[in-house]
Amino acid sequence: MDYRDEVYFNSQPENEAPFTAEEFADRLTRLRRRMADAKIDMLYLMAPESMYYLSGYQNEWYQAQSPKQWPAASAIAVHVDHDHYILFDSEREAVLGRIFTRSVDTRYFPRNALRGSADFVAQELKREGWLNGTVGMEFWSYRPNRVISHQLEDAFVSAGARVVDGTHLLREQRWVKSPAEIACLKEAARIANIGMAAARETIGAGVSELDVYGEMVRAMARAGGENPGITMPVLSGTKTNALHGMSTRRKMQHGELVLVDLAGVFKRYHINMARTFSIGEPSAEVRELTSRIAHSMDLIRSILRPNLPVRDFNSTVMDYFQKEGLWERRGWVGGYEMGIAFPPDWVGNFVYDPLSDINADRVFEPGTAVNYENQFFMPAHQGQYFTIDSFLFEESAAHMLSEQPFELIVIE
Repeated sequence: MDYRDEVYFNSQPENEAPFTAEEFADRLTRLRRRMADAKIDMLYLMAPESMYYLSGYQNEWYQAQSPKQWPAASAIAVHVDHDHYILFDSEREAVLGRIFTRSVDTRYFPRNALRGSADFVAQELKREGWLNGTVGMEFWSYRPNRVISHQLEDAFVSAGARVVDGTHLLREQRWVKSPAEIACLKEAARIANIGMAAARETIGAGVSELDVYGEMVRAMARAGGENPGITMPVLSGTKTNALHGMSTRRKMQHGELVLVDLAGVFKRYHINMARTFSIGEPSAEVRELTSRIAHSMDLIRSILRPNLPVRDFNSTVMDYFQKEGLWERRGWVGGYEMGIAFPPDWVGNFVYDPLSDINADRVFEPGTAVNYENQFFMPAHQGQYFTIDSFLFEESAAHMLSEQPFELIVIE
């Protein structure tokens, strides 16, 4: 054994698994029940969120755009009849796995095989008897890429399995959070509020977008926050008409709107919030419009409750903006699930929108969390007024998680 192997396989760093063994065991048990109901015998998971949810696995590098020689490798196989998963990984991540997971069965790709070898995976799973039935893969995940996904599917089929899309199983399970996950969401909200307060203190004429970005990231990191799944935009002036723009060295000007969209992150659980600022007192028209839009949040606060039907929420919001004559100014009104996320996204699986019937017949049940976005265009192409809050639904109450006011915030 060379010294590299000595380190990889004998180094014993402090374990930093984000949850207890009991929490992870419960998640696995519930997933196996879902698999049985769906008649899926084995699930092969490569989405970072899926691997984290079941094991705590987290990595800075997931081989999303890597050279052909370094394809995506790490994965978790779950069988409906077994109370442990198999973690596949490169030996280079052996120490990482012992830091972040509680895996009791990790298999490393051999050095004489391509990292991420589908043949090795199929060989190991066939030996265990895990490829005798229906195998689910995450067809809706970006990871692995098309080539590796096809290689794995072909290898599973050649070994005698039937392959189907199993993306929905774990995504649907993650919709309702456990008490441990709810605690993470509340801590993420605390961190997000610290970040927004830091942005508010930094914004001003002559300050660059990146200055504000840096200060809010530093404040959240000091509060225990982690790297979010999306690069958080700080946008100024007419640039706020492009909500997914990137912060740059552009300096803010007096009289401009400034948009800050961020997420607090704790144990990879995200809580999203956004606010719009004005450097100096805005025009009377902008002030009047933004005040009417902000008032919608008071209405929402009055109807929030556990098990609120999504359709009722959507119709309440849409009716308000139509009666106020604001509906035609909207960019988008709606929201999506908050929870586990890794780059390049923090948008969860559950989406709701007043103009869509998707999820409209469901309810915001206890244990769920979503964000809600108001996007409205201001006169003369000045930019957008943009606010986001996140809602957490528990057994006895529903909570708005932000502390900053919803009205346009004026920076003198």
